[in-house]
Amino acid sequence: MSKKVNRHFIIPIFIPHQGCPYRCIFCQQATITNVSEDPLTVDHIRNTIDLAIKSKHFPDQRPKEIAFYGGTFTSLPTASMKKMLSAVRPFIEKGIIQSIRISTRPDSLSEAKLDILRSFGVSTVELGVQSMNDKVLLLSNRGHTSRDTINAVKLLKKRGFNVGIQLMPGLPGDDKGVFMDTIEKVIGLRPDMARLYPTLVIRGTILAKWYREGKYTPMGLNHTVDLCKEACIRLEGSGVPVIRIGLMSSPSLLKRGEIVAGPWHPSLGFLVQSAIHLERLRPYLPTPGGPKNIILLAPKEEIPLIRGHKKGGIRHIETITGTMIKDIIPDDSIPSGRISIQSL
Repeated sequence: MSKKVNRHFIIPIFIPHQGCPYRCIFCQQATITNVSEDPLTVDHIRNTIDLAIKSKHFPDQRPKEIAFYGGTFTSLPTASMKKMLSAVRPFIEKGIIQSIRISTRPDSLSEAKLDILRSFGVSTVELGVQSMNDKVLLLSNRGHTSRDTINAVKLLKKRGFNVGIQLMPGLPGDDKGVFMDTIEKVIGLRPDMARLYPTLVIRGTILAKWYREGKYTPMGLNHTVDLCKEACIRLEGSGVPVIRIGLMSSPSLLKRGEIVAGPWHPSLGFLVQSAIHLERLRPYLPTPGGPKNIILLAPKEEIPLIRGHKKGGIRHIETITGTMIKDIIPDDSIPSGRISIQSL
């Protein structure tokens, strides 16, 4: 994942399922966000922002942004959209908050709706695209097509919005070839950012029913890491930063039994980052049949990526090279993405 992402300090406000015209087979937003589906009040929105401002983590220098997540913002009644955005306006007028972002569906945009968003300071629109394959979208009960995504991105770019694309590898009908085709099509749209949310089977969804009936098999964790690694390399190599991999942990999501199956890992993003880094180091690693014991020298901030989660990176290097890594020593004179090797 790119180091230049998440420049903004984001204060999330969740509106689970609100405005959604369909219930997708994978979706259980109240569980994912730990927020009820009751409509938000102006007081709730402002109290959420006030709490964030008073937090010790509230930054002085970074720009701050309010993000409405979890529903289909632009499918809300116009009065509801304006009410939510109006709740943020005083913070923008005072310069405490610099911008707003919203998430919505690709088939829920119009010039009139974008006029409203722009007038209230919305600068970024994230689209729940999930896939660019129409069969996958149909099986997931998304209710939109890949053409809707193409049209939505064009419209948003024409109006000067930053565009985010949210994707879900591992949906029914998806596989590596289908998903990498989605990645190529997304790159062609030139969004400003992307998120990858590998499909999880969550209790109470249609997907959970299909899983119990043997109609759906989720991806394994190793396959998910490899697929996200390839997707990130392609996206970021084409100038599209990946700003998130995997769902954020929440108390309700982590309750026993809520995640029925699927590639859940609390550090999925780090697993993928480590895999990407090790892929880039491959040309500098010793070949099999070389020294039996080595010490690695690497830039200090990259050592955690080399070690990997619970030293998984070290074990991977030892497996593919046939060597034993005795130590990793920080050396910031070594260029980023490189290592030096000392034989013992």
